[in-house]
Amino acid sequence: MTNNKKIWLITGVSRGLGKALAQAVLDRGDIVIGTTRNGKADLSGDADSLHLLKLELTDPVQIKQTIEVAYQLHGRLNVVVNNAGYGLLGALEEASDQDIQRVFDVNFFGVVHLIRAILPYFRQQQSGHLVNISSIAGLAPMAGSSLYAAAKSAVEGVSQALAQEVEPLGIKVTLVEPGAFRTDFLSDHSIVNSQIKIADYQLTSGKMVQHLADIAGKQLGNPDLGAQAIIQAVEAKEPPLHLVLGSDALKRTRAKLEAMTKNVNAWEVVSKSTDFPDQVTT
Repeated sequence: MTNNKKIWLITGVSRGLGKALAQAVLDRGDIVIGTTRNGKADLSGDADSLHLLKLELTDPVQIKQTIEVAYQLHGRLNVVVNNAGYGLLGALEEASDQDIQRVFDVNFFGVVHLIRAILPYFRQQQSGHLVNISSIAGLAPMAGSSLYAAAKSAVEGVSQALAQEVEPLGIKVTLVEPGAFRTDFLSDHSIVNSQIKIADYQLTSGKMVQHLADIAGKQLGNPDLGAQAIIQAVEAKEPPLHLVLGSDALKRTRAKLEAMTKNVNAWEVVSKSTDFPDQVTT
C-alpha cells in the first residue's frame, strides 16, 4: 500500500550522492520524487514509485510551484532532501562577484526558498523530516573553499535554528556533512574554479585546490554506503541533527572541535571580562 511507503522529495538526483540516495530509497520500496534541472535522471523505478520534475534552484517561483506539484502527487511528503548544489574553489580574493552571487543563489538561497515552500505542508501534516546536505566544509572550512564553505555554513546556521523552531510541530531536521565521496563532485559537472589566479595564494588555497584535483576518482567515501547512512538516520527514533559522513570528515570535525575548545579556554578570562560587574543588593 502507498500509505505504508515514505514519500521522499530529493533534489539533484541526476548524479552523485543524490542519485545514490534516490536509488537506495527506490530499492527499499519507498517513493521518490526527484528533481533535476532538465527533469531527467538515470534511475531504476516504475511510474508509481519514481516521479521526475524539473527544478531550477535559482527560481523561487518555480520552487514553490514544484513543491505544490510534488505534494499533490500523493497528498503528502515525508522526507525532503536538499541535495542539489555545486562547489566553488579558489581563494576568496580570486572569486568574481558573479561567482559569489551564484554559489549563494544555488547552495544557500535555493535551499532556503525550498525550505520555506515545504514548511506549510509539513506544519499541516504535523510531521516531516527535512534533510539538508551540507558539507564538511560547512563545519571545518579549509583554504581554497572559502565561499563554498560560507554558503554551507549558512545552511548549517539556518538548519540548527530551524530545528528548534519546528521541533514542537513534529518536524525533524538533519544536517548531513559529507567528506570526500567518490562521485563526480570534483569534476567540471559540479565544481567551478575561480578563473583569476593570484600567486601569493599558491601555497594555501592553490595547494588545497590541487590536492582536490589529485584525489578526484580516488575519494574515500562510497556514495551507496553514504545513502544507506542517510536512510538509517531518517529511520532513527531520534534522528541526529548532525550526520558526519566519512572518516575524513570525522577527523576534520574532531580536530575543529578540539581547536575551538582550546581557543575558547585560552581566552575564557577575556571573554568573561566584558560583563557588567555583579550588582550586590542589600
